[in-house]
Amino acid sequence: MNNNGNSSSGTVVSNVPPQSPDVLMQNGVPTIISAAGVNVMSGDEKLHTISILVENRPGVLARVAHVFARRGFNLESLAVSRTEDHTVSRITVVVAGDDAAFTQIGNQLFKLIDVIKVIDHTRDNLVGRELALIKVRADNAQTRAEIAQIAQLFKAKVVDTTTETLMLEVVGRGDKVDAVQKLLDQYEILELVRTGIIVLNRGEKQT
Repeated sequence: MNNNGNSSSGTVVSNVPPQSPDVLMQNGVPTIISAAGVNVMSGDEKLHTISILVENRPGVLARVAHVFARRGFNLESLAVSRTEDHTVSRITVVVAGDDAAFTQIGNQLFKLIDVIKVIDHTRDNLVGRELALIKVRADNAQTRAEIAQIAQLFKAKVVDTTTETLMLEVVGRGDKVDAVQKLLDQYEILELVRTGIIVLNRGEKQT
């Protein structure tokens, strides 16, 4: 596979424009220094969901994360896995920022030698899912019954139970996971872990 995103079969083609020539490289990583300085988020920017297809090699995730970190982007969500092609991994990132910032970020990511394709899904019709495990204190019958009702309402699963705790598995959109977490806040949430969102385009359009 070559650096412009084309595979030997011609099935993977990047839709990201070429890298800007004024971005300096150090050890294969963009320095991302510009006259505007570091891109500090104000909290008012819209969320972007980005798919980054990369060659499945050690160190690629660190280099990709470095691109965001050097400009002060806070990653809201990050998920990484292999794809249907075992030589390619997909990194799904949710991060806040304006469109201009993401045009630049896309160019800088694509400059990395292991990056095959970068897609901002802002205008795409997606199926997105997130998984969360939530462990809640449930040391009496009433609490256990109430938590079980919440699980049933949101089609969550009770995946572990002890005399003191219940653990729920919640799968769905991020707002669904948020809603379950908010309802469980009235009890004592002992531990919580979320995978971050993963997405695919609906229909025949490739992600």
